[in-house]
Amino acid sequence: MPGVPNIFGNATSSIPLTQLDANFNTTATLGNTAIGLGNTTTSVGNLTLTNVTIVSGTSTVGNVTLGNTTVGLGNTATSIGNLALNNATIENIQEPANITATAANATINIDILSNVVVYCTANATGNFTVNFRGNAGTTFNNAVPANVSVSASLVTAQGATAYYNSLVQVDGSTVTPKWQGGTAPTSGNANATDTYVYVVMKSAANTYTILATQTKFA
Repeated sequence: MPGVPNIFGNATSSIPLTQLDANFNTTATLGNTAIGLGNTTTSVGNLTLTNVTIVSGTSTVGNVTLGNTTVGLGNTATSIGNLALNNATIENIQEPANITATAANATINIDILSNVVVYCTANATGNFTVNFRGNAGTTFNNAVPANVSVSASLVTAQGATAYYNSLVQVDGSTVTPKWQGGTAPTSGNANATDTYVYVVMKSAANTYTILATQTKFA
C-alpha cells in the first residue's frame, strides 16, 4: 500500500479498508487513534494498536497489541490471531458453547479452539471421560504454549441414576486432576445438573496440572 506511512500520530485515521487485505503485512503503529471499522471485513497482518477504540465491524487480524485501550466490539464477529490486551476495558465477553442434546457417556471431547463450554442436555447414561484437545485435527499441546492455562466447563443433566466424570485426559493421555476439597467425585447428583469446571495449566510440552471442581445445580 504505497504512500501510507508506517507510524500514525495522534489522529483519526481514515484508510480505505479495501486496501487492508491479506497482502498488507506491514507492522503499523497507531498512537491515540480512533479506528471506525463499520460493518466491514478487514484482514490485517501485524498491527500494533495503542490507545485505540475499535468501534464495530468484522475483522480478521494477525498479531495485535492493544495498549491503554477501550474496545467496544458491539455485535461483532472478530477473528484475531495473537492478541495481547494491556490495561484494556472490554465491555462484553461472549464465549461459544457446544450445547448438544446428547447424553454424557464414554469420552467427551472439549475442543478448546472452538468452544470451552460443553452442555449435554440429555441425562447422563454412564460414567464419562473428559478429553481436552485443540480440535479433531489439532492437539492441545500444539494449540497451547507453555506457561499458559485454559479454563473449561462441562455441564451435564442427570436423571434418577446419576453418573460422574471418572477420568480426565489431555490429547488422550490420562492426567489426574487436583480436585477441590481434595477428593475426586465418586458419583453424580441424581435429578440435577452437574457442572464441572477445569483449569488446565501447561508447564512444558505435554506436561499439565489440572484443577477440577464438581458442583450440583438443581
